Amino acid sequence: MVQSSSVQRVLRRIAPVLRRGAVFLALFVLVVTGLGSSSSAPPLDTRQKARAFTRHIEFDYVGWTFDALRVKFLEFSLGASNFLSDDERRHLVFEYLVLVTQIQRTERQIRMIYADPGIADPRTVSQPARRALQELHAQYAQTAPLAEAILQDQINAVVSELGLDIGGQAFPPVLYHSTPLPMALIISPRQVIRQDADISLIPDLPIEQQIALEERVDRALDVSSLVVAIGGVGVYPTMVMQTSDLNWLSEVVAHEWVHNYLTLRPLGMNYLKSPELRIMNETAASIAGKEIGRAVIERYYPELLPPLPQEKTLQKEPPSEKPPAFDFRQEMHLTRVTVDQMLSEGKVEQAEAYMEARRRVFWEHGYRDLRKLNQAYFAFYGAYADEPLGPAGEDPVGAAVRKLRAQSPSLASFLKRIAWMTTFEDLLRAVGEIN
Repeated sequence: MVQSSSVQRVLRRIAPVLRRGAVFLALFVLVVTGLGSSSSAPPLDTRQKARAFTRHIEFDYVGWTFDALRVKFLEFSLGASNFLSDDERRHLVFEYLVLVTQIQRTERQIRMIYADPGIADPRTVSQPARRALQELHAQYAQTAPLAEAILQDQINAVVSELGLDIGGQAFPPVLYHSTPLPMALIISPRQVIRQDADISLIPDLPIEQQIALEERVDRALDVSSLVVAIGGVGVYPTMVMQTSDLNWLSEVVAHEWVHNYLTLRPLGMNYLKSPELRIMNETAASIAGKEIGRAVIERYYPELLPPLPQEKTLQKEPPSEKPPAFDFRQEMHLTRVTVDQMLSEGKVEQAEAYMEARRRVFWEHGYRDLRKLNQAYFAFYGAYADEPLGPAGEDPVGAAVRKLRAQSPSLASFLKRIAWMTTFEDLLRAVGEIN
């Protein structure tokens, strides 16, 4: 390790450079954030009507961004992770993951104490756990910024090696901050599956308030709504959920960085121009996020590398006495296709009754977190069409994006090509489906 006096000498020498870099980064962040805001705001009419019910519980992006920038500028100015060896960097990342696991376990323990009807004084009984949680949060506050800086550097390096750099630097630079994420109120018309609004709400909104909000919005606007949890937000720095799963974390950080990359190009700038462009954005980010995330794990944490998912085949399997396993993606695909057909025939109430009946089928097969299955559910989850089947149904957009990736010689060529598209027709021409 470098002695503190040596670190101070180095910092004094590079302080002017750091100050100039901080100014550049601040200006860059303002540009990206300004552009990003245009691609994250839903259509004005539906959003404004719905905000009559959400203004008091909406997420404060301005406050969060300033806090995240403070953390990032501190990382940037100190550059402490640069003085660690590769082994020390790996050790620190694993220490961070262990801390997240311990925090989640302790929070669960406290919730169980308060839920136990046999405990008359949960505050007293939970006091040792609450003290432990406070200490864990103090350790996390010291470790998390360094761990984030290390992962940023590693993802930056992989992105650059993949050819998505300018002068050897990923652009925009990968910046993320782990934090409790806002929830999202998704609104779709009842007559057709289409996302008309996405309003960010405070994290950890109690389930009772989620349900009450959905009911008020549905009644007042005659729409289908759903409050959903999200894994990341493509602001800058990107916002990513706290997790102890390094594979998931690498993928989501990469996914949100791809949104930053696209935001500086026509596809991202036109995110809200049409539902097709939104699906193109989300599907491209999902495909690239998975590839980049896996490359990061393969290079820096190979012992954590999961096996590649096996592709489904259309061949008939030999007869078996055992009933076939319940396939979530296949069943959700069939549900979406049936709902689309019903809605196209104007059978709105029948489609809604069918979705509730199907939700109960999923519940019986162990998918207990599927609280509501409606048009808003499909409007949100159907945009992530990086894999066949699932909630996208027969929507052709995701299939065309996957086809473009299959035809591209590299991930960089795929992203550089799709980033400059401004219509779904551009994509269809690129994959040879129209002239």
